[in-house]
Amino acid sequence: MEICEKLKKARAGAGMTQEQVAEKIGVSRQTISNWENGKTLPDVMSVIKLSDLYQVTLDELLKGDSKMMDKIKKDMDTVKSSQSLMKVAWILIIVTFLFSVWCNSSYAYDGSNPILQFTLAAVPWVLMGVSIACIAASVSNRKRN
Repeated sequence: MEICEKLKKARAGAGMTQEQVAEKIGVSRQTISNWENGKTLPDVMSVIKLSDLYQVTLDELLKGDSKMMDKIKKDMDTVKSSQSLMKVAWILIIVTFLFSVWCNSSYAYDGSNPILQFTLAAVPWVLMGVSIACIAASVSNRKRN
């Protein structure tokens, strides 16, 4: 049995309307309808809320539905990707700070080479730009899911 059928059956067993369920878990009635008709799949947090609301185990809702398991795996991969991007961003911010401190030290630059002067001035900005891009990509991934 697919999750759409299990959700419909669990809601009927709880004696609730789609509107009541939607209100309790913070989604629209149309969203509940789409889940129950198999048009879309609920996200992991919604499945947990539904499990609590209907007083059924997650195992009962998820077991045997390969589409839902694939969606959960994809969502988990997205979360891991977002976490990795944030780690890279923090590392780049720290490296940028350390590089800036090093560049401003009296040992880093003597002022005689214009190419070196340009490079030392540009590198922190490039690193900061890349770190901001990583943060933006991470936030975008989270909002999409």
